[in-house]
Amino acid sequence: MEAFSPKSDAFFFHGGSEGLYASRLHEPPTSSSSSSSSAETKQFYKGKSIISFDSVTFVRPKESANRQNEMQQNTGLVEAIILEVKDRERIGGAFLKSDSICCNKQLSEKGSCKLGEVIIHKNPDNPEWPKRIKTFFQGTSDEAKMDPDTIEINSTGMYYLYFMFCDPQLKGTLIKGRTVWKNPNGYLPGKMAPLMTFFGLMSFAYLVLGLGWFLRFVQFWKDIIHLHYHITLVIALGMCEMAVWYFEYSNFNSTGTRPMGITLWAVTFSSVKKTLSRLLLLVVSMGFGVVRPTLGGLTSKVLLLGLIYFIATEALELVEHLGNINDFSGKVKLFLVLPVAFLDACFILWIFSSLSKTLEKLQMRRNLAKLELYRKFTNALAVSVLLSIAWIGFELYFNATDPLSELWQMAWIIPAFWNMLAYFLLVVICVLWAPSHNPTRYAYMEEMGEDSDEEGIALTGNGGDMAMKLERQAIIGDDLEEDKRE
Repeated sequence: MEAFSPKSDAFFFHGGSEGLYASRLHEPPTSSSSSSSSAETKQFYKGKSIISFDSVTFVRPKESANRQNEMQQNTGLVEAIILEVKDRERIGGAFLKSDSICCNKQLSEKGSCKLGEVIIHKNPDNPEWPKRIKTFFQGTSDEAKMDPDTIEINSTGMYYLYFMFCDPQLKGTLIKGRTVWKNPNGYLPGKMAPLMTFFGLMSFAYLVLGLGWFLRFVQFWKDIIHLHYHITLVIALGMCEMAVWYFEYSNFNSTGTRPMGITLWAVTFSSVKKTLSRLLLLVVSMGFGVVRPTLGGLTSKVLLLGLIYFIATEALELVEHLGNINDFSGKVKLFLVLPVAFLDACFILWIFSSLSKTLEKLQMRRNLAKLELYRKFTNALAVSVLLSIAWIGFELYFNATDPLSELWQMAWIIPAFWNMLAYFLLVVICVLWAPSHNPTRYAYMEEMGEDSDEEGIALTGNGGDMAMKLERQAIIGDDLEEDKRE
């Protein structure tokens, strides 16, 4: 049970808000539909947007109930107010040049409203809106159950539901029950509905990428390096993540509920994929498998950063998808978001620092093919970082200028962008490090020595072999010394 909050001369409870599309079918409800079975009711409202009330009950304090006359019929009023966000100024006495939300004696005597009710100025273009549904307490009863009712939505917009009362004697009243919000195509909220199609398309995109990668993997399996297995794992996780999210949204759309098990799997796949994607970018930037055979002493640091990032991301995703984020204070939200943002910054700094060192090594060793490979990778990474910064700025502007979610039809673009950016970077890595019959263009070749000319100049004879061995030992020694310093 939840409590009402005081505001001005009224008490209110926010019953929900959601973007709803206009009903595709406009048939007036019949008397038989209210008494029909659940299956028949669902069929009747197919293709319609609705807001319905399911066992909503108000419970007032015993002291308030005992002060009433047992023989009196109506001893307390609670109103359910449904309005479109554009009509928010029609609630209260603003149009009467009054700061009151409730109708007082003075306004009532002027005939502007009814005493004890919330002041509502009807929309002249749609006289039935905003909607008002009344529920009365009877006699000395301390409970009042709201009659089952269904409101059909015939105009696309962001809708808000408030439960309100004006009687000070009802102070301390609680509310329990639930409301059902439905769009023409199902129970998915309007701002989430496009994401189901998006995840379906992304599942197909990952499938195409995975198929192309698999064919190259099989074709050149003799030249596979450890980095290729990491890339394969990230592609597989991306396919699973998109497919599970699509299934989760589809289930939510058809049933109206989010099963914890499916959502937990989707969140976990997402967190694991995000973590491994960042680790992949990091180890590629370090030159793993290209200019160094192993990460050496950095392995434990890389794994520790990945583990911490996974825990922070999983916690944030669980709260966002399985909890009601509106129930958390600003400090708690900050506590969950800041660690993820800080760790992302750590990844970015470490990636570009490692890229700088790798490029410097390749320039010193005059590995032209690998140097060109890493320059292309650096350019793609720089573009993605610039896009990320610009998009974060857009998100901040979007949230600051749309506090009431009036632009809810664009909200799905924000999470979609980050998924598309991750896919873009994965495609870049797959193209640059694709399995090939000529692995010397990207692979660390210990037998040949990293400083041998990749265009065909080779050292011959015993002196040449000895020079290559000494050169190889010097390179590995430099890598080990650098790992120790780092």
